[in-house]
Amino acid sequence: MATHRVSLKLLIDKRNRTVVFAEAGKDFVDFLFQILAVPVGQVIQLLTKTGKTGMVGSLGNLYDSIEELDDVFIESSKKDILLNPKAPASLSGIPSLLPETPLSSDSRPKTYYRCHLSSYSPLLVSPASRMCGHYVAEEPYANCPGCKRRMNLRCTLVKSPAGNPAASAAASAVESDGGKGGFVLGTVMYMVMDDLVVRPMSTISSITLLNQFKITEIGHLEEKVVSLGMDEGIKLLRTSLPSKNVLTDVFLGVKWKRS
Repeated sequence: MATHRVSLKLLIDKRNRTVVFAEAGKDFVDFLFQILAVPVGQVIQLLTKTGKTGMVGSLGNLYDSIEELDDVFIESSKKDILLNPKAPASLSGIPSLLPETPLSSDSRPKTYYRCHLSSYSPLLVSPASRMCGHYVAEEPYANCPGCKRRMNLRCTLVKSPAGNPAASAAASAVESDGGKGGFVLGTVMYMVMDDLVVRPMSTISSITLLNQFKITEIGHLEEKVVSLGMDEGIKLLRTSLPSKNVLTDVFLGVKWKRS
């Protein structure tokens, strides 16, 4: 997988070495918003495998409890749903700043099920069964609405290949059409606060924030451009769980303290 990097411009209060806010483009904001679409089980799995100290808080214990629970008490298929949840398909144009877990992308062919009459010619079945070919099920236990038989004939959803010229052209058009790929508008800059509050960039908002931090002299401020890759993406995700000073903790190396 190609390594993506995203740039941020930090505005730092030199008096106490804290980030006032970051000036960010669409790519970083899209990454932040994408975090909310990651299932909790996948977040725990990711942070447990990439960290030395395990999962912050008690959710890691909950995950371990499910993992250690004997199959007598919970079906293995249901355990797998909880331990290895599938994330929704990623939107185009969002940088990959988190590693993929085994089921983080729904790239495997999806299996569906039909009834056996769905493969017959309509001329060979009753009128009620001629609609069988219109129905598919996600599990091989459903009954066909047409013939009422069990839908256990396996069929596979075939996705468009990556090399499909039409699909590639459509994706490129979406990504290049005014920054409409991903989530937010791509023609403006955004302010990302130390606690990850996101707002559109504006002069008035900047002045208000400086007043809030009691910054009266420009000499109190320092600009710093930082680059995010996968390591920083994981660190940001991990830090965002307990911290209210995420950008300061991640980029300035200031240890988080409880208030």
